[in-house]
Order: sequence, then structure tokens, then C-alpha cells
Amino acid sequence: MSTFPRPMPMTPQLKALRGATAISGIGLFGNGETPGYTDMELLAEAAKRAVADAGLTMQDIDGLCTASVLSTMWPMPVIEYLGINPRFVDGTMLGGSSFIAHLMPAMLALQAGQCDNVLVCYGSTQRSGTMNRAAVAAARRQMDPQPYEMPYDPVFPVSAYALATAAHMARYGTTRRQLAQVAVSARAWAQKNPDAFERGPLTVDDVLKARMVASPLTVRDCCLVTDGAGAFVLQRADAAKAGPKAPAYVLGTATACWNRQISSMPDLTVTAASQSGAGAFAMAGLTPKDVQVAELYDAFTINTLLFLEDLGFVAKGEAGAFVESGAIGPGGSLPVNTNGGGLSCTHPGMYGIFALIEAVQQLRGEGGERQVPGVHVALAHGNGGTLSSQATAILGAASAL
Repeated sequence: MSTFPRPMPMTPQLKALRGATAISGIGLFGNGETPGYTDMELLAEAAKRAVADAGLTMQDIDGLCTASVLSTMWPMPVIEYLGINPRFVDGTMLGGSSFIAHLMPAMLALQAGQCDNVLVCYGSTQRSGTMNRAAVAAARRQMDPQPYEMPYDPVFPVSAYALATAAHMARYGTTRRQLAQVAVSARAWAQKNPDAFERGPLTVDDVLKARMVASPLTVRDCCLVTDGAGAFVLQRADAAKAGPKAPAYVLGTATACWNRQISSMPDLTVTAASQSGAGAFAMAGLTPKDVQVAELYDAFTINTLLFLEDLGFVAKGEAGAFVESGAIGPGGSLPVNTNGGGLSCTHPGMYGIFALIEAVQQLRGEGGERQVPGVHVALAHGNGGTLSSQATAILGAASAL
């Protein structure tokens, strides 16, 4: 009988990919509330910005990675709308981790010579658009195909994360004030980011006294609902180095998935980030101590605690006290979610691409007031489903090669 989870193999081929590709262009558009736009229009504007940032034109794009919550064939209309003819296409949908998970297949396609310039892009009008209720209901049913969970009428996805939160509190003594500090630290970063959607004052007591959504999580423990779009361009390192902006080299990346339903998690306090993180660090030849900023998918406050532990920044059960000390906020020892994260900056349905873009901005020194000094290595982590898919990327400046 095989051991679960299986360790990530570290082959010579994987090690050879370290630093062989780089993100050369990034673009953001419409984060917050953008009435009058469609998902595609937001995506296209972010894509145009990313391509221009890389010093390219849309006709140079010969690879595409994209995904959508409500469209299973989303790459096709994106290709049509952008007017491109990609030789490599990936539409794999793993939830919010998709755009970080897209890195590895894109890197392999680039190194094989299948394409030269891969565009990864996403756009959503989750806040201002009219949601297709039938499609949303169908998506909810897909979460529980057996069904084991839906008969209890959970408020997905928050009910699932509340369950994991309660388990972590029961096992490790994690407190509500420690969880609230995650949101407060994110808001402190957002207040330094003019593009963040929520920039008002927020205290631990504000989080605790907010409307309860699914015990023990209040509405301030939950991510925003916004519009927004993000895109980035991935190239072979030599081409990226010749571009107008400093490249963010992909030093390591890995994806892991152990379950779809929260009720199928082997342990509610341990996520597949422990596997994806280990694989990414092994490929990069680095450890968590080498990371200057961590951009973590904070759909809920519990996510940040779980990922700090599972990625190896602190021991299991110690993230609550670590966060409560102020370590992840401005001036802390490990800056986390320096744009404000999904809790205060933006969260248009799937957040992973925004974590990666913020990591690139920090490596470039483009963070403005929120810039962390001396960033050479940045980690971006994506989460999909109900603590289901996990994808980790470790990016570095030229000094980290």
C-alpha cells in the first residue's frame, strides 16, 4: 500500500528548470468595482497591459493559460477575443490555485520550444456582474457529487473553512483574536496600497464584533467580493532578460491536490500546501528562511495560518502566536500579503494570479509605500476549492539565481 501523500520527486530535469523561465510582464485592471464590463473585457485589458509591460505585442503571444469558474471551455473565446493563435493552450481549472498551477506546464512548453511567449490571464465581474444562478447551483452540486455535504445545506465555501478553523482552534488552542489579527495585518498592508478595495481602519475587536457568517468566522474573516483582472507573461530566461523590465525568475513551483470536499481531507489542520511547498522549495534549492515576502491565498483568515505552517515558515500549531506578534504585518519579520490580500485588496472569485503579480511587483521594487526593502526571493501560494488544490511558486530576482 502506497504512502499518502507521496513525496515530490526531484529529478535532474526538474532541477534544470530552476531559473530557466521568468515572468517578464504583469498587468492589473478593474480591481474593486467596475460596472459595465464583462469578464472578457476585464481580462483583455489586463492582458494588454501585461503584454505591453513585457515589451511585446499581442501577436507575439503564442501560448495561453486561462480558466473561469463558469465556463469549461474558456480558453476558446479568450483566444478568439484576443485575436491570437497560440501553439500551446492550457485551460486546466483547479479553482483559485489555477494560475500558479499553470506555471509548470507553461515552463515545460517553453523549454520544449513549443512556444516563446505564454500569456496567463484571468478576469471576473463577480461583484458588479449578474451571476448565473443556475450555473452557480450546478457548481455547488459538483462540490458534492456523492452527495455527503449538501444535504446539510452548508454555506459554501465559508462553512468548509469554518470547519477547518474550529479544528485548528480545538487542537492547537488557536484563538479568535489570533485569527482576527490576520485580517488586521492584511488591512494594514492595504492602507499602503492605493489600489486596494478596502483601506479603512480595522481592529481586532472590529473583526470579532462583525456579523457572524459561519461560526467561528465573521464577515471580516472572509475575503472580499470584487471585480478584477490580472495577467502575466512567461518567457524563457534569455528572452525575459532582454525585455524592458527586470525579470522575476521561476526558481521552483509545484502543485498538489488531496481532496475535493472538505469532508474528504485526511486532516482538517494539514493541507496539500505541505506537499506543494516542499516540492517548490526543493526545486528552488531554498528554504522558508530564504523568503523575504510571502503572498498567500487568504480567502479566509484560517488560510494564512494553515499555509504559514504547511509551507514551513512556522511549526504546526504556532502560526496563531506568530501572527499575533505582528510578524506578518508592516515592519514584521515576514511580510505577508503586502497588497492587502484577498481580505482587503481584491478577490474576484479566484485570487491566485494576484498573489503572483504582487510577488513580481515586490521583486521589481514597484510596491510604492508597501515595498519591502531588499526582496530577492518571494513566495506566492494559491488555494482552490475548499482547501483542495494547492500550488506554490518561488520567484527570485537575478541575485537569487
